[in-house]
This record gives sequence, structure tokens and C-alpha cells, in this order.
Amino acid sequence: MGTHIARLVRTPNPSLLLVLLSLLQLAFVSLGDTDIENLLTFKDSLSNPSSLRNWNASISPCNGDIANWIGVLCLKNKIWGLQLESMGLGGLVNIEILDAMPTLRIISLMNNNFEGKIPEIKKLGELKALYLSNNRFTGDIPDNAFEGMRSLKNLFLANNAFTGKIPSSLATLPRLLVLKMEGNQFVGRIPDFKQNVKVVNFANNELEGPIPSSLSNMSASMFSGNKNLCGPPLEKCSLISPPPSPSAVPSASPQPPLIYKKTISALQIALIVISILLLLAIIATVIFVLSKRKQNPGLLNATDDDSSMLPPNSNDQEKKISDSGGMMKRSDYGKLIFLKGEIDRFDLHDLLRASAEVLGSGNLGASYKAVIMNGEALVVKRYKQMNNVGREEFHEHMRRLGRLDHENLLPVEAYYYRKEEKLLVCNFMEDGSLASHLHGNHSVDKPSLDWRSRLKIIKGVGRGLTYLYNELPSLVVPHGHLKSSNVLLNDNFEPLLCDYALRPVINQEQAHMYMTAYRSPEHSINGRISRKTDVWCLGILILEILTGKIPENYLTSSYDRNTNLATWVNEIAKDKRTSEIFDVEMRGTKNSKGEMICLLKIGLSCCEDDPDARPELKEVVQEIEEMKDRDEHELSSTIGEVNAIMSSRNARDGAFSSFNR
Repeated sequence: MGTHIARLVRTPNPSLLLVLLSLLQLAFVSLGDTDIENLLTFKDSLSNPSSLRNWNASISPCNGDIANWIGVLCLKNKIWGLQLESMGLGGLVNIEILDAMPTLRIISLMNNNFEGKIPEIKKLGELKALYLSNNRFTGDIPDNAFEGMRSLKNLFLANNAFTGKIPSSLATLPRLLVLKMEGNQFVGRIPDFKQNVKVVNFANNELEGPIPSSLSNMSASMFSGNKNLCGPPLEKCSLISPPPSPSAVPSASPQPPLIYKKTISALQIALIVISILLLLAIIATVIFVLSKRKQNPGLLNATDDDSSMLPPNSNDQEKKISDSGGMMKRSDYGKLIFLKGEIDRFDLHDLLRASAEVLGSGNLGASYKAVIMNGEALVVKRYKQMNNVGREEFHEHMRRLGRLDHENLLPVEAYYYRKEEKLLVCNFMEDGSLASHLHGNHSVDKPSLDWRSRLKIIKGVGRGLTYLYNELPSLVVPHGHLKSSNVLLNDNFEPLLCDYALRPVINQEQAHMYMTAYRSPEHSINGRISRKTDVWCLGILILEILTGKIPENYLTSSYDRNTNLATWVNEIAKDKRTSEIFDVEMRGTKNSKGEMICLLKIGLSCCEDDPDARPELKEVVQEIEEMKDRDEHELSSTIGEVNAIMSSRNARDGAFSSFNR
């Protein structure tokens, strides 16, 4: 064969040489086009792939580290990831196609409509991260589904309809760090994870039995919503052995199964314990007072200095803690402390009797919806990551929060203090969070947010954040945990910030692991945060609202510039593909291009890696408040400003192309 080709090359025949060169070129092109063909085949296998409109065979998916195709992640001109989130995609996941892409390391299909059984993932043996949460996957997962996946670090399967047992092969993955399986229908016991798993979440399934000791140091909220799950960090297991059947033959019958029982929810347990302690305290106090009365009949006429001797139901108990007061009265221990003066609205007994619904199990604690007897809906947030703060310090900080009053803040109505855990009570917001509106499934009855609503929301967030900065000047990060799931919406789409100003009472270890302030560039580079860290979080939120994409820093434990949302926007802009930046589901954009570009500029300026290069919060909010529709001349000027910002961000990465529409 080689001799034959050599003869052709030596032959002075232009036609033959042209044929040979064409064949060689075809061979090289076909090798380079393999990934293109695979991705286009994968696209064709999906239902509703309209979001992948720029997947075109005439354009290479990658140009170095920059992706030309939406949802494709590139590294050194190779496809190393697919980030196809919140695109309305559906159908079955064709793993056979993806298996033919050897450089693929990350797959994220979250917040779509994929269905059927879990694909045969173990074929992708080199995969490092798999995100399948918030889809419609069903059925049992085979026990060996993850066998041999020695590189897998992150696995998200939350909020689907998986059934059966949790695959034991998960416990054999040596590099597994984060496992999220909440919101499914898994049954049976949790496997014993011997590896150094950092975060697990098994909440809201049908699991039972003791929690493995290797996971006992996790937050209780990660296991809530499993009524028969027990053991640390939940309550102790009580072992019940069912009685043998009268007709059973002892020598031949199998031993009856052991049943581990947990009968009530974590919130109910906490409230029951609190109520029992309160009742015992009342009984003990009454007995003590009666015994003293026999010795001194005038004791019940005690002065204020003796108020700690009075039983908890006395008038002194019901007084509001004065804003000018300092120390917590002993009579306030063991009860709800109200911050807004509405003492008689409800008490612990009302919460105990209320129907409770688990709303979520966040990294900092679990949230429950409780509807009390008068029909009022409340949210009870249970925190266990606040046990390093003293009683008086915690009380003082709660009083500080109680004095806050702004239309864009969700007030903390009441709280309960116990060293091991804290309860914060707020009003329930029926319309949910900004995150659910941006990344949830949309329909005719529940359409995506239009441009006007998004702009209104970001303006309200800015006002609420400014108020926190003015009222809490001593805090380094007056919010500290700003993200879309901590922005609630009322029925007029007015935003209300929640989980604000909690950094002073959160344990340092948990704060560093979970709060968004500690996923900022400055903490990653210098190990510290600043007054401009909330500005960075606001910038990421602005980009999330504009793009409809879930920021990577919500999913990871530290800042990574290569996967940062601002970096993605920057790269798309450099390639003059502005239209791909904005959320395809955002309505009402026809005459608002100028405003959208202007807000994009503001968001990017907030996301500078160097805090000193970011604007002050008051400057950011003022710019947002002054935004108006731009004409074509103003639009061109604004695009130039965006170009200048991005050029600054990429000075060390090379020249930047002009930013066109």
C-alpha cells in the first residue's frame, strides 16, 4: 500500500495528486468532526432542542478554551463539558453518543424535562461531575450503576422520581465529595460511605434505619423528611422486633426483620422537647412558689427585682423586650421571642399543633412551612450552625435585626434560642423565590419572568441591600449570603431579601463552606472578604437574572474563574455573540435592548476579581435606578462602555473584540 502511494506521489499527474490530497484532507477533517457529529446526533435525540439553535456543523464547537456552541465547555480546543441547564430540553439521555466523546468530564442537564430511567452512566468512566437534578427521571437505579467511576467527584440527582435503594456502588467511589439525592423516593438504608465525602443530602425520601456513623457529623437537615431514619445527627434509633407469626415454624422460618422507627419529623421533635422543658419549668416553678408562700405569704407581691421567681404565665412573661434593654430576662428563656411586638399572634404550642411541610434543606439549615390555627402560614428555619455564639450575643444580634424595617427585607418575626439549635420565624411568601422563577419549569400558566419584572426585582434588591449597608455599618458583609434562592417575591413581584446579616452568628467553619460571600474571588485569592464582597454577589445575581443560567458558585465550595458566570459572559461577548447571553425565555425585550445592555455593563463591573476595581454599592444602585430606554445612539455608546469593561477584565488574557449586537 505504501509503495503504491509513493508511486502516485512520484507520478507527475496533477489529477491524481489532487485526489490524494483530498482523501488525506477528508481523513483529517473526519477525525476533527467526530465530536461535531456526536453532538448533532445528541441534539437530534432530544425533544424541544430549540435552545441549541447555534449547534451548526459549519462552526467548530471550540476555539481554544472558548466555546462557539451554547452549553459547550471547552479546554484546549477539546470538549470537556456540557452545561445544558434550564433549556426546556426533554426526552431520553442517549449515553451511547456521549460515550464516544473521550474528553468529556462534566455533564449538567439540571432543570430540564428529561425522563425515563437513569442512563448507563458508568460507561463514562472518566466523568468528574454529573448534574441531573430537577428533571423527571424515574425508576430504580442499579446497584452497580456507578461502578468503576473513580474520577467522579460531584453527583446531583435531586428532585426527580427515582425509586428503590440507593446504589451501594456510590460508597466505592474514592473521590466523591458532594452527593445530592434529596426529593426522590429512595427506600431502605443509606450505604456506609467510608470515603471523605464533604456534603450529602438525602432529605425528603423514604429511607429508614440508622444513619451510618461516617455521616453522623453532617447536618440533620440533610436527612430530614425520612420518617423512619434515625441515629445521629437525628434522634436515637429505637429497635422494634415484630412478634412471630403463630403459624410459623421456628426452625424453618426466617428471622423477622428488625425495624428502626422514627415516628415524627425533626421540627416536631424540636418543638415537643421545647414544650416538655417549658412545662417542667412551669411545674417546678409553681411548686417552688407555693412552698415559699407557706413560709412567706407576701412573696407573690415581689418587686421587679424578684421577677425571675414568677411563673412563666405571669404578666411579666408577656412583656415585649424593650429596644433599649440589654440583657435577656430569665423569664424569656424557653419561649419564642418576638421582635415586632405581636406577642399574642402565636406561640410554641401553636407551631407544635400546626401542619408542617418541609420546604427545603439548605446548607445552613432546614425550612418548614407551618400553618397555625388561625390559618396564617409561617416559615420556621432551624439552624444548628449557630452553636458557637453566646446567649446574650445572639439575643443582641436578633434585636438588631428586629429593628430593621424596609419594604425589600423579609422581617424576622420571632426566634427561639437553645444552645444546640436556633429557630427563626418569618412570614411565608406564596410566590416563592427568584430562583424558582428563573430556573423552574415554565408553562402557559406559569411563564418565565419578563424584562420589566426582572428589572423591578433587581432594583428592589439594590434598595434592600443599600438599606442593610446603611443600618449595619459595622458588618463587613451586611448581607453575606445573597443569591437568587434568598430573594423571595410577593404577588407584585417585589423582592424581599432573606437570610441577611447572619454572618456574625453562623459558625465560622460552616460560613466558610456555604455562604456565598466566601465563594468570592477575594476570599479565594487572599482568604478574606470586604465591604465589596456583597457587590460581587449582586453582580453575579444581575448576570443570573439576565442570562437565566445558574451561577457555578452556587454549586461549588470555592471561586473558580474558569467556570465563573462572568467569565462565560465575557467569552461570549468577545466572540460577538451578544444574543446568546440573554435568557431565551425572557419576554418583553423588543424595545429594551439598551436597558439590558446597560444592566449587563453594571453586572460585569460588579464582578471584577479585584475588589478595588468594583464600584461602591451606592454607585451601582444609583446607576440601576437611573436606567431608561436608550435610543440607537445611546445604545452604541453603552456597548462601547461594556467593551471597555471587558477589555479591562481580559487585559492579561489577550486582545478583546468589539462587542456588537
